[in-house]
Amino acid sequence: MWASVPPNTAEEVEIPAFDWGAFLTDKEEFLGIALPNWFTWILIFLFLTYIYNKVFRVRKLPILKDLIVYAIMLAGAFLLLIFQVDAGLPIVYSLAVAVLLMFTVRVRYWVEARRNQSDAGKEKDA
Repeated sequence: MWASVPPNTAEEVEIPAFDWGAFLTDKEEFLGIALPNWFTWILIFLFLTYIYNKVFRVRKLPILKDLIVYAIMLAGAFLLLIFQVDAGLPIVYSLAVAVLLMFTVRVRYWVEARRNQSDAGKEKDA
């Protein structure tokens, strides 16, 4: 039974070493502006932090747990950077749209609260 198995004829492929410096200093273009990958990494992290704080944060965490959450988000931002650079996925654009929509909702709530305050003031005077 074992004699009928053909020998391994696959050729070996050599994987080049990963160069962190070159990866972080390479440039990615956004809206016609060439940004280095380290800046894109920070931008992704800032977008993730904003989304986390406005959507998922229920209560204030102790400082050590907070640091752990932000360290995990930093690692996740690096994974998203790899998806952005190597796979060509529009991660920065998607996060920017999410932040823009959240900001729009926040402005709308602010305008409605202000309008309700002015309507309450008019009813009180009348």
